[in-house]
Amino acid sequence: MATTKGLEGVVAAETKISSIIDDTLTYVGYNIDDLAENASFEEVVYLLWHTRLPKADELAEMKQQLADQMEVPQAVLDHFKTYDIKAVHPMAALRTVVSLLALYDEDAEVMSDEANYRKAIKLQARMATVVTAFARIRAGKEPIAPKKDLSYAANFLYMLSGNIPEPIEEEAFNKALVLHADHELNASTFTARVCVATLSDMYSGVTAAIGALKGPLHGGANEQVMKMLSEIGSIDNVESYIQNKLDNKEKIMGFGHRVYRQGDPRAKHLRDMSEKLTKLNGNPELYEMSVKIHDMIVEQKHLPANVDFFSASVYDALGIEHDLFTPVFAVSRVSGWVAHILEQYANNRLIRPRAEYVGPGMQTYVPVEER
Repeated sequence: MATTKGLEGVVAAETKISSIIDDTLTYVGYNIDDLAENASFEEVVYLLWHTRLPKADELAEMKQQLADQMEVPQAVLDHFKTYDIKAVHPMAALRTVVSLLALYDEDAEVMSDEANYRKAIKLQARMATVVTAFARIRAGKEPIAPKKDLSYAANFLYMLSGNIPEPIEEEAFNKALVLHADHELNASTFTARVCVATLSDMYSGVTAAIGALKGPLHGGANEQVMKMLSEIGSIDNVESYIQNKLDNKEKIMGFGHRVYRQGDPRAKHLRDMSEKLTKLNGNPELYEMSVKIHDMIVEQKHLPANVDFFSASVYDALGIEHDLFTPVFAVSRVSGWVAHILEQYANNRLIRPRAEYVGPGMQTYVPVEER
């Protein structure tokens, strides 16, 4: 039986949702460059779930549905206050709270198409509220209710800070949400599909996906990028810091990708927003540091930046705390998880691969007193 470490190159499913072919990422056939420059996140959510872009009335309806479901049960918010919230990683809290949300949803165990779509709307809407509420409660502040006249991207930033974002901030965050929405059969999406292939419920699938996203080799990479930038501190320290890492053969987070060979097509959009936002908030050195690191890694290792590298400085410039970077990833990626969950339900077969055994040969049991 042939094996492939990490399932690299193995085709495990058919999908109509997204593709990566010749270093080009598409959602339902739309190039990510086209969507990043032109589409709202709400349009992309609709595209992923329905495999087509919405008409004006359909988009208005989805926006209304998301706005109507953004508020979460008070008991869920109170749950944050039952443990030492400052000692808990936000991804651990998010994993627990998404599971908890199922207990307050009368549709949680109902598997009809209509019920699953209602759950999809609730999960997408409430992910933003849960993440921002956690951040505020941790800071000793009260959560902020969403505004129904704001876009999804603007509402997240508003619920986080209490301030209506500037147009360029809304544009940057919308773009980040679009770029992170789906990415073919990545680790967390595969986890979600494996989970619901047992006909488990959507909340279980998303909870499982969050658990996979939590790891530093997946969603946690942009947080590690920001940690690195903070350790470097100044553009004057970049060369010695990075060269020392390279000389010691240490991994530089935010570079290279399992699938892309010539470069992550999403990175250039976030690089552009990083430059604009760091100028806006008076900290252009953060962008300049990032560019210098990028140039060194490309020159010496021939590894281009992936989506995580410049998203770190974008999120920092938007005032998002560093350990919230991965939960923000989840706020976007839940749209893709849900799309794949719905696709799995529609044409389901239990996902049960085989493993090649490499342990000892046939053995005979020996009583404990004779061992």
